[in-house]
Amino acid sequence: MLLNKKIAFIGSGMMAQAIIAGMLKKELVKAEDLLAAGPREERGKELQERYGILPFTENDLAAKNAEVVVISVKPQRLDRALDSIKGTIQENALVISIVAGGPIQKIKEALGHENIVRAMPNTPARIGEGITVWTSSITVSDEERELARQMLTGLGDEIYVEEEEFLDKATALSGTGPAYVYLFMEAMVDAGVHLGFSRRIAEKLVIETIRGSVNYYDLHDEHRHLARLRNQVTSPGGTSAEAIYFLEKAGFRTAISRAVWAAYEKSVALGKGKSSAPSSE
Repeated sequence: MLLNKKIAFIGSGMMAQAIIAGMLKKELVKAEDLLAAGPREERGKELQERYGILPFTENDLAAKNAEVVVISVKPQRLDRALDSIKGTIQENALVISIVAGGPIQKIKEALGHENIVRAMPNTPARIGEGITVWTSSITVSDEERELARQMLTGLGDEIYVEEEEFLDKATALSGTGPAYVYLFMEAMVDAGVHLGFSRRIAEKLVIETIRGSVNYYDLHDEHRHLARLRNQVTSPGGTSAEAIYFLEKAGFRTAISRAVWAAYEKSVALGKGKSSAPSSE
């Protein structure tokens, strides 16, 4: 158990649900110690019926009763959420934010509170298969960091970093990463349809190829370079070599690199309160 602490979620969406489900599955906390606040009463009732948590429609009522407050709203609603709980946070409470582009300093100033953990999970966290990069303010104790780490393991794997700047970088790489993977898969499926496969069969071929490739990598030493695995399926003068030649000629690697960098710049801009950032050329 997490020392029987009351944990309040400000925002009761899918990521909050993932953390709730993960903690309960691992028996890290009791259901009656979990509070979730959101504007839709029916959503609160849904979580209550499914997990036995205590629902709220007012953020401040949930926050003031908790020793751990998890901010789990969409980035565009962060300012409103912070305003709604300002002055209600218990003095020794731990605040955990999983909001993209929400710097620790901004949360500190908005809440007048020092103990902040900032985390960046990704979409697979919803099924407990995610990767979360996180950090904390210097006032967070070792015990509180361990508490945060245990909570985040409910989402999958986790990596702690000392420098907060890596949170924006993680947002661009792993946080946004599933979108790149799905776009790549979509393009492969379309290519399969162009070859003459039905979309159902093309999707099956692509999904199982991606799944099997990741599983095959997992069977090897974690420090093995991906290029060595690629070379295993790239015979000289063969079909893979021909396909890779055209991908490289089209600037595939450069496009991916520039896309990740653009996402990083966007994350930094969001943290500064800007709606957009100029693209790199």
